[in-house]
Amino acid sequence: MSEFTNVSVIKKANVYFDGNVSSRTIRFADGSLKTLGFMLPGEYTFNTADKELMEILAGELDVLLPGNDEWQAISGGEAFDVPANAAFTVKVKTATDYCCSFIK
Repeated sequence: MSEFTNVSVIKKANVYFDGNVSSRTIRFADGSLKTLGFMLPGEYTFNTADKELMEILAGELDVLLPGNDEWQAISGGEAFDVPANAAFTVKVKTATDYCCSFIK
């Protein structure tokens, strides 16, 4: 899906890592949330509360998921799942556009 309809957008940006990662929250009619964001090159560790689906729309990164010892290469058009109540680390190689879905 390249477009969302009938949503509300939270105007205030979510800004992390000194502005190197930012996103906007999208709320759907059913109450579900997604964020649309952008990451500049660097290494970042995130903590989750809910399960997440990270769709990489453009860019390249490596991800180290919980319970794994090896980094996984991810490019635009690919996605990965992150379990709830976990931490994961990304090494962003090129400016990366993403969509994160929070799964309850």
